[in-house]
Amino acid sequence: MKKDTLKALIEQAAGRKNADLVIRNVQIVDVYNAEIIQSDLAIGNGKILGWGHAYQGNAEIDGKNQYVVPGLIDPHIHIESASVSPAAFGKLATPHGTTTILADPHEIVNVAGMHGLSYMVASAQQTALRIKYMMPSCVPAASPQFETSGAIIKAPEIKQAFAQKQAYGLAEFMNYVGVVNAEDDVLDELLVAQNEDRLIDGHSPSLAGQALNAYRVAGIHDDHECTTTQEMKDRLQRGMYVYLRYGTVSKNLPTLLKALTPQNSRFCALCGDDIQAVTLRDRGHLDESIRVCVQNGVPPITAIQMATINTAQCCGLNDRGGIAPGLWADFLLVSDLTKFKVTQTYIGGKLVAENGMSLEPAEKPVEGYTDLLNSVHLNHFETEKLSLKLPTRRAHVIGLETTSRTKDLIKEVTTNDRDEFVWHPDQDIVKVAVVERHHQTGNVGVGLISGFKLQYGAIASTIGHDSHNIVVLGVNDEEMAAAVNALVQQQGGGIAVRDGKVIAALPLKIGGLMSDEAVETLIQKQNMFNQLVHEDLQLNSEFNPLMKLGAIPLDVIPNLRLTDKGLMDVTQTRLIPVGVK
Repeated sequence: MKKDTLKALIEQAAGRKNADLVIRNVQIVDVYNAEIIQSDLAIGNGKILGWGHAYQGNAEIDGKNQYVVPGLIDPHIHIESASVSPAAFGKLATPHGTTTILADPHEIVNVAGMHGLSYMVASAQQTALRIKYMMPSCVPAASPQFETSGAIIKAPEIKQAFAQKQAYGLAEFMNYVGVVNAEDDVLDELLVAQNEDRLIDGHSPSLAGQALNAYRVAGIHDDHECTTTQEMKDRLQRGMYVYLRYGTVSKNLPTLLKALTPQNSRFCALCGDDIQAVTLRDRGHLDESIRVCVQNGVPPITAIQMATINTAQCCGLNDRGGIAPGLWADFLLVSDLTKFKVTQTYIGGKLVAENGMSLEPAEKPVEGYTDLLNSVHLNHFETEKLSLKLPTRRAHVIGLETTSRTKDLIKEVTTNDRDEFVWHPDQDIVKVAVVERHHQTGNVGVGLISGFKLQYGAIASTIGHDSHNIVVLGVNDEEMAAAVNALVQQQGGGIAVRDGKVIAALPLKIGGLMSDEAVETLIQKQNMFNQLVHEDLQLNSEFNPLMKLGAIPLDVIPNLRLTDKGLMDVTQTRLIPVGVK
């Protein structure tokens, strides 16, 4: 800050000069004392000057006794899960009161490496939403030994991102096994962040005892993967922040609130992790999480603290998170704290959203990244790649759960006279495959899965966390191959086929992850895709088709997963055969 800027701020805060803006007649939510202040709010040069009835402004508006709430901050979210660009994400999030996010772009970085990160940084310039990127720590998520990603990120790339100011900290360290085992490459990555005093995000599902101690001592700061109150307490006891997640699919917040107390709430923050565009538009973001908190008996100001000052303090964002002199004027006007309806959102003292609508200009294409529109590198796919021969009729089957975790089921399956698996309509077991799409290696991992209840056709997607190879499942090899080939032609997104014909298509051309179309067009196509898959293929109506399909390769969450290199037992960190002898 320049001296004349600082002097002007002091003059305005002291009342010797007019503020740029005064909002009269508001109830200011004091997140520090958990109180309400009835006053007028003064703003100057994008900062909060203070409050009091004596302030005069070059512009003044009547707040109509609404509440002034600090801008909401999400400490951990993946923009790509909304299937939109960062610019479009900002226009969806700000009407719901989100003013800052710490985004982990490991989806696009797994596809396109540092080039993908550069695209995300460039696109973010088109939104008022303050986006701070965390440098992906696990590309691929586990190890190249277990899956093929589009890029490999190690310590030098992380150091480069910090030096070029493209990243704020180190994103969720999903390779918790590598941390606990003190693997050499893992230590190099951790030390880059530690030596620069950078935030290191965590990801440690089911980790406990000495293993959790080892994970924490490595400098891991937080965790968003708690699904039980005991996991939450284990991490709080070790000085870790816990991010209470409420996304489109993973909704751990209501369960974890049972362990929330007045004593530990300051170490908890609300986060979205993975939220689809339609959820952002229709349900909201952290504003929805606050409503869920209140519905579960949490005092409104406590819920607001977990979306503002707690997050700011735990993430080292000392210039925001409260309504206090000198902080950025990132705030909301809210008509009711219990229903938490955001009427206006301000960032840097400027109105950016009002009554559920973004006031920002339309997004423009980002130049220099047209190659991201052609990220599916695969020749014509043949059915022979999908053959699954079993030594017996007993097999490991991936058992889906309502959470992000899976079970390792041993099931009797149907085979033909060549000992190959064949789908039977009376069994809820279908073939699933992960097809490598980055380097034309020819890798295809084939396995079995239960829970989708598919009765017809096949679905395929380029969303396959986190390496984002093609994931396909279907009732026979011909349907699956037809879906893969249609997806290659489309260059990413989702495809559903029945009787060899495409019945639903969802193009996601930016890296095979994000849409280059208008948000409303995307949502319309998503809704139609889901409807047709549920109705025409009779896929389990409890599941979002592409989000559930995309989690099948996620080899850092227990128990059983499938990658392009085969079936993986995550708890034992090894590939296993599908057949059981």
